[in-house]
Amino acid sequence: MLVLQSILPLFLLFSSTNAFYGHGTLKCQFTSNHDLVYLEQVYFNKRLMVQYNSTLGKYEGYTKKAKDLADGFSKSKPFLKQAVRNREKCRTHMDLVFELQSHPVEPSVRLTPVVRQGSSHQAMLACSAYNFYPKQIRLTWLRNGEKVINYVTSTEELPDGNWLYQIHSYLEYTPSPGEEITCMVEHASLKEPKLYNWEPTFGAVRNKIAVGTALLFGSFVFVAGLFFYKRTTA
Repeated sequence: MLVLQSILPLFLLFSSTNAFYGHGTLKCQFTSNHDLVYLEQVYFNKRLMVQYNSTLGKYEGYTKKAKDLADGFSKSKPFLKQAVRNREKCRTHMDLVFELQSHPVEPSVRLTPVVRQGSSHQAMLACSAYNFYPKQIRLTWLRNGEKVINYVTSTEELPDGNWLYQIHSYLEYTPSPGEEITCMVEHASLKEPKLYNWEPTFGAVRNKIAVGTALLFGSFVFVAGLFFYKRTTA
């Protein structure tokens, strides 16, 4: 059974000696497109006090005072209308979940440099995959085609909040001239592993600037020498 759950804000009640805790949850429980149960639950000190069940279409209380509250909720048209609207929202989310299950979503991948203090290495790269489904994914670092194991850290798959996921993997390394750093991504949405090569564009721009400066300095020397030659031969 799949369960989509939202937690209502936690509220606290204080007495002179103790603190009392209460919270509410909204749940969508389903096993297929035709089997959906929507629940609203209110807990007090971890004990279930009041519950709305869409199968019954009413609120139920589990203590004497909670039963009085539940009866009042069940007689309130605004409460019941809102519960019905919430159930329809559950159905919308349910359709999205089943669609995602049948159609894997390809991740969007980015490689970025990371500034880190106190590291023994000169550089760190992050390989980040966003907005993918299903949750299972593998990020592997390659250096000149060889798998890198040391100095690699990764996060768990993190929910994006829209039933999709993200993950981040970090590589600490000391750059070498001419080397190739690659992040390999394996996921159900990909027919084969996809490779993303790191291209240090800042270094390329810096090299071009250095060449331009050398050419400018050479031109200055040439002009100064020509001027000096003309003066000495005049």
